[in-house]
Amino acid sequence: MTSAHTETRRLLPITPVERDGQRHGSRSYLTCLYRCGNACDRPEPNASDNTHVQEVIGSALRRRAVLRGAAVGGGALVLGAAGAGAAVADPVEVAGKKGKNKGRNKLGKGVLGTANFRAVPPNKRDAVVTPDGFDHNVVIRWGDPVVAGAPAFDPANLTVDAVKKQFGYNNDYVGVVPTGRNTALMVVNHEYDDPDLMYPTGRYSQAEIAELGLYTHGLSVVQIKRGKVDGSWYRERNLSKARKNRRINVDTTFRVTGPAAGHELLKTGKDRSGRRVMGTLNNCAGGLTPWGTILSGEENFNQYFNVSGEMPAGPTLADGTALETAYSRYGIGANPSDPRQWLTIDDRFDMTTEPNEPHRFGWIVQVDPNDPDSLPRKHTMLGRFKHEGANMTVSRGRAVVYMGDDERGDYLYKFVSANKVDRRGSKRAHRHNMTLLDEGTLYVAKLTGDGTEDGVSDGRGEWIKLCTHNRSFVPGMTVAEVLIFTRHAADKVGPTRMDRPEDVEVNPVNGKVYAALTNNSNRGGSIPADEANPVTSSQVRSGPASELTTASGNRNGYVLEMTASGGDHTRGTFAWNLFLICGDPEAPETYFAGFPKESVSRISCPDNLTFDAKGNLWISTDGNALGANDGLFRVPVSGPKRGEVKQFLSVPRGAECCGPLVYDGDRSLFFAPQHPGEVSGATFEEPASTWPHSNDYPRPSVCVAYQRR
Repeated sequence: MTSAHTETRRLLPITPVERDGQRHGSRSYLTCLYRCGNACDRPEPNASDNTHVQEVIGSALRRRAVLRGAAVGGGALVLGAAGAGAAVADPVEVAGKKGKNKGRNKLGKGVLGTANFRAVPPNKRDAVVTPDGFDHNVVIRWGDPVVAGAPAFDPANLTVDAVKKQFGYNNDYVGVVPTGRNTALMVVNHEYDDPDLMYPTGRYSQAEIAELGLYTHGLSVVQIKRGKVDGSWYRERNLSKARKNRRINVDTTFRVTGPAAGHELLKTGKDRSGRRVMGTLNNCAGGLTPWGTILSGEENFNQYFNVSGEMPAGPTLADGTALETAYSRYGIGANPSDPRQWLTIDDRFDMTTEPNEPHRFGWIVQVDPNDPDSLPRKHTMLGRFKHEGANMTVSRGRAVVYMGDDERGDYLYKFVSANKVDRRGSKRAHRHNMTLLDEGTLYVAKLTGDGTEDGVSDGRGEWIKLCTHNRSFVPGMTVAEVLIFTRHAADKVGPTRMDRPEDVEVNPVNGKVYAALTNNSNRGGSIPADEANPVTSSQVRSGPASELTTASGNRNGYVLEMTASGGDHTRGTFAWNLFLICGDPEAPETYFAGFPKESVSRISCPDNLTFDAKGNLWISTDGNALGANDGLFRVPVSGPKRGEVKQFLSVPRGAECCGPLVYDGDRSLFFAPQHPGEVSGATFEEPASTWPHSNDYPRPSVCVAYQRR
């Protein structure tokens, strides 16, 4: 790599101990700095006056308060079985201890969906904790070999050539594609790097850290094989047998597809075609297609771009309008505290030199794990924003993709393909299916309260058209402009502003759509509270005694449940209700789909979702504001136990729980503890975690849990 910048710059900062303490939920300064560039410390990028989800939900909650005569903090009210003054037992003391099994697990067929396990208690252990009767193993760790020729991992002696062949740092989305009865291909996103924890202090120069970090990003395709214990899986260590293994990184060419491919706003000095992009960045969650490929979302890409000189002006749209907020609407801008300084090693991260390069990130990418020679694709038809992920279902033969824009105050999206899925399984069918995401219709969601005094937080929703592949429905913007500046286009049509919509998935059993709305710490603070704001202050746990205290904003998040009209996901309307208002069961604002609050586990900051064969919802958390490690929770969505939140596992100190996937007939549960030990003040020499305890420093890893035999 070359760069025109030769001046000496400071080394990456080691986070000072005085910055210790939690910032947003339980996130540390390190997490905020390296994952999203401190997005929550900046103004909400969405400055439109579109209705916020808090107004919609708040109106329903306020109606319920009137009906029950109990209004409490910030417009929220007492929900569920426990009243405002009721003493609620710690969920550890009730989950699994009451009933006929007296706390012993009752395991049966379809273990994960039907096991009556004892809930894992809230804890701060530096370990993965699973229920009695279950176990887990590590599948692969940061630095493990992925392709032939990878050297033994040594963080003090890394080279770019080594990093290209090793499992990258951090591991968010986990997708598994079966290749045989006992083998599969596992695809994992590498979301971001954290130099404070990754390298010995002073061992590398800033330029070396920048280049190593650049190649640490991307994805890994890893062959795995079934272990001796039913439900266990391990990486294939004989790499001569793992011929489809692959490390996708900044050297990997991505093909740009869809209506915006080749547009002037995607052209750069190194790619005058606007149809080839090198690499993918900040890949968060993803999804699996029916034809065996992986969709991966580019999320906080904005933080990697900076300027050496003047900030470029926004482009002029086809109708002559100057788009002055082209960068700021995406959180892209001059960042003097940028810790990575990638522009010093590669000019394309310098917007002064390459103003269009940021437009080439923020897409959904598609990878075919079974074809290691294929070019991954960036699908412009799915819009450009901070994609948490993309999850597909097939409805009336068409591919329907649900997506969330993970930013405070941004939107939920849906794409419906113009053509139908070919299910024949032939090579010709596969080629056809690989084109389905290039033509169709992109929508954004608007939620409206039902206006009735039924005491339920529910209403109707509308999918507003933004564009098809050959027609724009947004005044003043062409199809390509709608897709490149999707946030701007959505602002114009009046959708509902959401509290950080992350994973959005369709339940394969009941056909409903579930969306994780992680939190919004600024609601009621720098973002003014509305008249009908459901949670402008939340109960969190803090202090040495971990006592419940009040904090501003929606700190614990929601889970939204949506039902497509007539069960048809191609239609433009839906019904919605709040399935969970997350938090501590003792907090009055919480709600668990009507399930008794004294019988659930604490849950905070829902992030990624998955389902088992019974249709139970599994929720992983990120940023637990309740004084304990993050974890993974099982929640039935129907029957007498609908809303029974029960913690299945917790991840190590400082980690978030990523990538949940129930696999192999409910026998295997893949999950990925990301950034263990990412605690303010931690360094490589003084780590806050050593998990998975194979070294004296932490290593992000992918794991699988299963019933102990």
